[in-house]
Amino acid sequence: MEVEAGRKKRAAVVVLGDIGRSPRMQYHSLSLANQAGMEVDIVANGGSDPHLSLRENPSIHIHEMKSVQLPGISKISGALALLLKAAIQFIMLVWFLCFKIPCPDVFIVQNPPSVPTLAAVKLVSWIRGAKFIVDWHNFGYTLLGLSHGRSHIVVKIYFWFEKHFGQMADGAFCVTKAMQHELAQNWGIKATVLYDHSPEFFHPASLAEKHELFSRLGNTICSAMGSADCISVGMLFSNSNQLDIFSWTPDEDFSILLEAALMYDRRVAATLGEEDSMDEGQLWIDIKNGKQFSYPRLLFIITGKGPDRKKYEEQVKRLKLRRVAFRTMWLASEDYPLLLGSADLGVSLHTSSSGLDLPMKVVDMFGCGLPVCAASFSCIEELVKVNINGLLFSTSSELADELMMLFKGFPEECDTLKSLKDGALSTGSSSKWSTEWETYALPLVNQVIG
Repeated sequence: MEVEAGRKKRAAVVVLGDIGRSPRMQYHSLSLANQAGMEVDIVANGGSDPHLSLRENPSIHIHEMKSVQLPGISKISGALALLLKAAIQFIMLVWFLCFKIPCPDVFIVQNPPSVPTLAAVKLVSWIRGAKFIVDWHNFGYTLLGLSHGRSHIVVKIYFWFEKHFGQMADGAFCVTKAMQHELAQNWGIKATVLYDHSPEFFHPASLAEKHELFSRLGNTICSAMGSADCISVGMLFSNSNQLDIFSWTPDEDFSILLEAALMYDRRVAATLGEEDSMDEGQLWIDIKNGKQFSYPRLLFIITGKGPDRKKYEEQVKRLKLRRVAFRTMWLASEDYPLLLGSADLGVSLHTSSSGLDLPMKVVDMFGCGLPVCAASFSCIEELVKVNINGLLFSTSSELADELMMLFKGFPEECDTLKSLKDGALSTGSSSKWSTEWETYALPLVNQVIG
């Protein structure tokens, strides 16, 4: 993609958040550089390192903004703090987009957050004569409504802002057909559906990759949260299963997983006729000596960051679980695909504030051939096909039932789990991000710039 004078086309990818925790925008950046042949400037907050392939790409340039924190003012007035924060972020965005990066041909901005991102990018695109594309991941006003309620005046103002400036874009992507319909019918926005797909570095992990990963993570897994219920890393391979969820956000009810884990723990004990007074040390000795059980011990590895993490860590510590263990950790972007590729089952608690977006964690899991138990909501079946690549649940009891059914006779006699794994692998290998991006995103980018 070249202009007349021989200068390469240039795109600016804008994320008012941690780029390391924005995988879809990272994939956009890689595709713009590798498939569209463009120079790419990423303007985002720091925090977590993006994937190594992004950091080492000579056509991708990361410009890091400082996060805005106003703890003192927040204690005095939350509303004043929000206004000041938005104003400071607006000025910072305009400064970076006008003066810190070369003039782009197109801006691609993540939404949400909408305030002040959409207004800032629209202003700068007008000043610099560039085009402006919004990638709709969700609706910002619905996320704000989780804490304030949809009828709150602040949420209504946010909705107007998001709709008004969203309509000013030259093009739009969205993540589901349901969201595409909502944007067209009620927002007057024509959006191209670009489903999330995992890139090529998401794949089932080999035995050597698993060994290397858990050799490095062994101490972290065995000591996290102050528990002493993992004897050794070697036990991880032979007697435990790993289930992975991604984040700790308000639209994910982690209590469902805790309740399901407790139910699994108690039901297995009852099935095996174990007494509550049975010494846990003896249980581990039996496992280490090769005693076979109808139901395995489960290890839940919970990755990611979020505001509710510490609250739920404290709840986990108070549970007296003997056949279930929890571990929390933040992984390097290169290790996350390896962890997914080493697991036996994925769990998604995402229910969507709008009911119109899909959990990217599930896409990543399918890319690694990992079947999923996912919380049910309006459009989840665009992604999770029941009894083909996963199962759905609405309550903690349903999730506990699914865990009992899938892991009975593990690892040799769990045919349903094996079947779902085959389905997940087929889903993940049927299409990768690069293929979908070239089919659906590249034509829109070319059209907008052209």
